[in-house]
Amino acid sequence: MPRFATATVTELARIGLFQELPGEVLTKLAHNMRRADVAPGDPIVLEGEEGDHFYVILRGLVAVSNQGGLGPRRMLRPGDYFGEVALTMHVPRTASVTALVPTTLASCDKETFDEFVRPLFADDQAPSGGSGEDG
Repeated sequence: MPRFATATVTELARIGLFQELPGEVLTKLAHNMRRADVAPGDPIVLEGEEGDHFYVILRGLVAVSNQGGLGPRRMLRPGDYFGEVALTMHVPRTASVTALVPTTLASCDKETFDEFVRPLFADDQAPSGGSGEDG
């Protein structure tokens, strides 16, 4: 039994990004995603930090802001996700994310992200030579 609460398949199935995943993959992903409750005002990620986790919002509301205050703060709602930029581009966090209300997140580490989530972003990127790695 894990020491931390894991996300449920039902919760993850509501996330648009994960809707293409087959049930058994979603089940494995759920086992690797830990749930966390965040209080209003608590920072979840800080701009400039090394990014090692990917997050989806199960409930609540978070604000995404940049240090320079450039552009309006974006709000993310249940079903939205963040943290993929630092993991896919190998760059520090590009923004800070702070909970605005009591928020529940599911997060996974880079290894889990690379295995289950990164392929879901492949459509958005330029084709890279050798495809067909459906490991």
